[in-house]
Amino acid sequence: MDSNHLVDIFTKQVDEAPDRECLVLGTRRLTFGQTHRDVEALANALAELGVAAGTRVAIDLPNSPEWTVTLLAVAKLGGVVVPLSASAGYQELKYQLRHTETKIAVAAQTLGDGDCFEVFEDLEGTLPDLQCLVSVGLDDAWADDRIHRYADLLARGRTRRPKDAAVAGQDATLAILYTSGTMGKPKGVVLSHENLVFSASQAARALDQGTGDRVLASVPMFTIFGIQIVLGALVTGGTLVFQERFDPSEALELIERERITIVHGVPTVFELLMREPSFKSRDVSSVRTGIVAGSPVSSDLVRRIRRWNDVQIAYGLTETGPTVSITRFDDPAELRESTVGRPIPGVELRVLDAVTGDAHGPEAVGELAVRGPNVMQGYHRMPSETRKLFTEDGFFVTGDLAFVDEDGYVTIVGRRDAMIIRGGYNIYPRELEDVLRTHPALDDACVVGIPNEILGELICACVIPVEGAIITGDEIKEFCREQLADYKVPDAVRFFDAFPMTGSGKVQRRELTRLVGLELTTT
Repeated sequence: MDSNHLVDIFTKQVDEAPDRECLVLGTRRLTFGQTHRDVEALANALAELGVAAGTRVAIDLPNSPEWTVTLLAVAKLGGVVVPLSASAGYQELKYQLRHTETKIAVAAQTLGDGDCFEVFEDLEGTLPDLQCLVSVGLDDAWADDRIHRYADLLARGRTRRPKDAAVAGQDATLAILYTSGTMGKPKGVVLSHENLVFSASQAARALDQGTGDRVLASVPMFTIFGIQIVLGALVTGGTLVFQERFDPSEALELIERERITIVHGVPTVFELLMREPSFKSRDVSSVRTGIVAGSPVSSDLVRRIRRWNDVQIAYGLTETGPTVSITRFDDPAELRESTVGRPIPGVELRVLDAVTGDAHGPEAVGELAVRGPNVMQGYHRMPSETRKLFTEDGFFVTGDLAFVDEDGYVTIVGRRDAMIIRGGYNIYPRELEDVLRTHPALDDACVVGIPNEILGELICACVIPVEGAIITGDEIKEFCREQLADYKVPDAVRFFDAFPMTGSGKVQRRELTRLVGLELTTT
């Protein structure tokens, strides 16, 4: 049986073609052989710092060769990576690092507009398990017994003899990725080598992805989608061309210069690419295919994308590694536009009655449940939360409403809760509402999503100020920005004297959405 262990598969690619190009960022180009040497060196150095089987290593880096090398080095040692969002707020970082008992963090000196080291210095006294920080990006970064330069670790590791690492099976944990729960509570999704490699391999197979493909890696690598893009290229022997942060003009330039063959993204990414003024003048003829996923995609958008990129539509969640289903090139044209395809091989689906939990037959709408090698091991340190979302026979209940036709094609029709999907990111209203209610000038808050052509949905914070309080929408946004990731900050704020209520005393979210929808959809 073929291994689904990341290190085994990567090593196989190295052995087969060490001189094939593996990682590209700007003028930097690493072959599979050079990448392997960096992985070995970093693994040697991290082992001396105490990384072993089960050790949690956080990665707070932009899309880059260093991100990928760190992932592979930690995997070689049997460790567990904890990908961090560059835009995560202080409290989010603190929670994730403490919850995972992270021992080492590999971070950029600066990331975006922020200073990572300043944040980590502020966090230092609150993180008893964090022993050291590895600095990437600046040669003049201060180094001591707690702060190490990435380049120094590579140099040191090359002079050390490799230590025998504990051989972990494919069921060993590879990553813990954080996603908000149905009530906004952060949950650490525990994913094994098999979960991630199996899902990436099957998605790559649907794309006919191989050694000749050059993949644009612009989706943030701290997301499950971003990780799948990286693994899909590594396991098929292709080339990853990194874009540290997505910019449509720069992405088009990269596609043309690097002769990119695979472009992935959430629907927002493709909209922005096609709306970029330089789109028509760029040569994108090298692009063959990709995946559009992360939020609902309209048939019209799919048709427009397929004029230059024969994308597949995929559906999945962080908890499913992520891919559950995907369209194929030989699917009927109508089904390639209106569905999210059929399950990947080895994955079983059920459609459950949302009330009774009984299984529905074909074409009936219900809550989608999934079982297969892609499904997570559970939520980190949350056994009761894990149990709630698994049936007795091991199906993970997704929370998405769908129906499956007699041929196995899946159509997603809605969400069980009020989750907002903005630009491919999941935002749970409860989390943002809880933050808003802590503001001394606000009496109450209700967050709703408004349809938007570019981002899928916009976030509107409907608020009731405390009587006599003076506060502006911009001040509320800034308050949220200080505590939350930037993609969770409201796009708009609407002030109310009172919310429309049901007879039972609940806020009428649909009515709020109607009241603010026209204004926001025209912005």
